Amino acid sequence: MKTLAAAPAPVMADALLPPGALADALTVVVASLFVAVCAQMEIRLPFTPVPISGGTLGVLYAGALLGSRRGAAAVALYLLEGAAGLPVFSGGAAGFLHLLGPTGGYLLGFPLGAFATGLLAERGWDRTPLRAFATMLLGGLPIFALGLLGLSRFVPARALLGAGLWPFLPGDLIKAAASAGLLPLGWNLIGRRASKPKRG
Repeated sequence: MKTLAAAPAPVMADALLPPGALADALTVVVASLFVAVCAQMEIRLPFTPVPISGGTLGVLYAGALLGSRRGAAAVALYLLEGAAGLPVFSGGAAGFLHLLGPTGGYLLGFPLGAFATGLLAERGWDRTPLRAFATMLLGGLPIFALGLLGLSRFVPARALLGAGLWPFLPGDLIKAAASAGLLPLGWNLIGRRASKPKRG
C-alpha cells in the first residue's frame, strides 16, 4: 500500500498572508528591500575586504519566513537591484562589477542560502529552538562556500580562512542563537492568534 508523503509545513508567510500570485509578488519585493536594509549595517575590518554585514541575516530570514522558492526569488531580485545600480549592497555599494569583486561570491551564494533555509523551514525546522538554530547555520554554508571560492581570487590561500570565514563565525552563532528564540516564538504567537475564538 502506497503512503503519501507529508506535505511541507507552511512557512510564516503562508500563515499570515492571503494566498495568491499578487501576495507572493508583493512579499518577494518587500523581502528584497528588507535584505537591502539589513545590508546597510556593516562593520569594516582592516585585514579583509569582506565586511561583517547584516545582509546575511536578511537573506536567511527571507528564506525562513517566505520558504525556499519565494525566499530565493526575493534574494535574486535583491541582486538584480544591486547589479542595476541601486545602492542596496553592503554599505550602499552598487553595480554589476560588485558581483565580480572580493564579496561577489558571498552575494552569489545568497539565493542558495535563502533556498536552503526556506527548504528546512518548509519541513518545520523553524518551530523548535534547536532546529531553528541549526537551520540558520546550515543556510549559511552555501554562502560561505561560494564566498570563499570567490575570495580566493583576491586573497592568498594561507590567509583565506582568516579573511573570509573565522571573523564571521561568532556573529553567525549569535544570529542563530537569536533565531532559535525568535522563530519558534513567532509560530507560538501565530498559534495563539489562531486558537482565539472569533467574535461575532
